[in-house]
Amino acid sequence: MNIYDKAHDLAKAMKESKEVEEITSAMKLVDADPESRRMLDDFRQRQMELQQRMMSGDMPAQDEMEKMEKQFEVLSLNLNIRRLFDAERRLSVIIEDVNKIISDSLQHLYGPAQP
Repeated sequence: MNIYDKAHDLAKAMKESKEVEEITSAMKLVDADPESRRMLDDFRQRQMELQQRMMSGDMPAQDEMEKMEKQFEVLSLNLNIRRLFDAERRLSVIIEDVNKIISDSLQHLYGPAQP
């Protein structure tokens, strides 16, 4: 068994999954509305900037985080964007589950789990 072949099989299965299909479909709907696309792009840009700052140790102020949360709530009122966010969340859960399955399978290498 070649582990890389299995990884490619998993990647193919994910690419063909219902969740990826739903993201693709939702993105087409968002792209069809220039205002929705602009709002989403603005949100994603601000989100990426905040994440980069956080990764470099610069924690944003509480009011900045609240502003992002409010922007997320406003975007979620747009049915197409909400559909996209929901589909992305479902795919994210799958990725987290796969990571957990792989990590759990190697747990025996590092001893019993700590409470």
